[in-house]
Amino acid sequence: MADYKGRIGNLIRDARKHRGLTQHQLAELLGTSQSAINRIEKGHQNLSLEMLARIGAALDSEIVALGAGPTHLRVDGPTTLSGSIDVKTSKNAGVALLCASLLNKGRTTLRKVARIEEVNRLLEVLNSLGVATRWLNDDNDLEIVPPADLDLASIDEAAARRTRSVIMFLGPLLHRYDEFELPYAGGCNLGERTVEPHMSALRPFGLDVKATDGAYHASVNRAIEPERPIVLTERGDTVTENALMAAALHPGTTVIRNASSNYMVQDLCFYLRKLGVDVEGIGTTTLRVTGRASIDVDVDYAPSEDPIEAMSLLAAAIVTRSSIVIRRAPIEFLEIELATLEEMGFRYDRSAEYVALNGETRLVDITTHPSDLRAPLDKIHPMPFPGLNIDNLPFFAVIAAVAEGQTLLHDWVYENRAIYLTELNKLGAQVKLLDPHRVLVEGPTHFSGAEIVCPPALRPAVVLLIAMLASKGRSVLRSTYVIHRGYEDLAERLNELGANIETFRDI
Repeated sequence: MADYKGRIGNLIRDARKHRGLTQHQLAELLGTSQSAINRIEKGHQNLSLEMLARIGAALDSEIVALGAGPTHLRVDGPTTLSGSIDVKTSKNAGVALLCASLLNKGRTTLRKVARIEEVNRLLEVLNSLGVATRWLNDDNDLEIVPPADLDLASIDEAAARRTRSVIMFLGPLLHRYDEFELPYAGGCNLGERTVEPHMSALRPFGLDVKATDGAYHASVNRAIEPERPIVLTERGDTVTENALMAAALHPGTTVIRNASSNYMVQDLCFYLRKLGVDVEGIGTTTLRVTGRASIDVDVDYAPSEDPIEAMSLLAAAIVTRSSIVIRRAPIEFLEIELATLEEMGFRYDRSAEYVALNGETRLVDITTHPSDLRAPLDKIHPMPFPGLNIDNLPFFAVIAAVAEGQTLLHDWVYENRAIYLTELNKLGAQVKLLDPHRVLVEGPTHFSGAEIVCPPALRPAVVLLIAMLASKGRSVLRSTYVIHRGYEDLAERLNELGANIETFRDI
């Protein structure tokens, strides 16, 4: 029993750290003491189901769910995959476009939207503001119709605190209101730290934000307008998107330097053009935006496919030594990843390029071949686009595990995300944590089944699922809500390629 309480305590601690909360901040959210949280995390405290459910809600982690209970995955391996699979549209583009729909007084129709938990939470927030949304068909086409006036006072705080994307409401809303509030997840310290890069982008439009008591308190000085280029102190995706959305409703011309040129930013730019906003420099780090004082148009837009999902499928094929066809892969956002894999000995074919439904993004079909991999000569590390995508780095941990030799991965962006990659050791890998940002992976690995609780980070969770596909025997991945936040029907789609994954709940 004590060991069981210890495992729950470790899970709560990991989920708390992933949310960026201190013990004191979690205690405040729960109306208890820091010493009680300390006892819980050390496994020294009896917990009622009600308290576990409250902790899970506060941390947005399915530690326990009353009633149906959390979902788990049972994986029988080793698996050889075959057949073909289409890459779904980008999660991050879908989220940005939902926020950007607030710029438009007219109807926005988005095609093939990723139907994932993050999108569901944002739709709950939009609905609470009076925005009418409806799924049009089984293709996940989504219609968004805003009201004449948003009802900010009725915002669904619980849903808003369960998505990190609500910060991207700042750009669209600063032109509508002189003062407004938005709830956010996390404690005061995290709020101040997270909001600062956004503030450097939005202050030139007169926005001032104070992050206190779990809310962003925003006020706008209409006398302030951008007088010179906005230089982003951090080339972040959401920061660039906020600046773009603020510039879209500013009738002058705004220049944004050190802008992200990543895939979701490009999708947002293409959508803004459909709204009648002039955007120059798409795909570069300097964007020139000539906005409009008001936007009221009916638009139809199809976000492009998700390069991170494409990389997930590539990793699954590589680790299971399978030949599959990955269709509709956005090649311009995978070129560095594929070049790195080629250096490691990966063999594949790719089709001629064709254009995505947005009329802009270049796609290819990739056919994978079973390959004998070797460790790369240099470390693998992410960089802003056009470098290796930060969200694709974790997949190289499981790929390096089946390669001959030692591979150094350097995740310099996130504090402590690399630690979750050591969970691969439970399946037989040799992953050594050198410091919070670097891991050393020794291969090749002969994976064998194990039971693991899902880490609270999305990509490392999927990395474990991929390793389980290649593991001998039965594996269990517990509490998989985090995967549903970023992937639609991943287990079912892998099963269509020949995997043996069963979803179940504890009775």
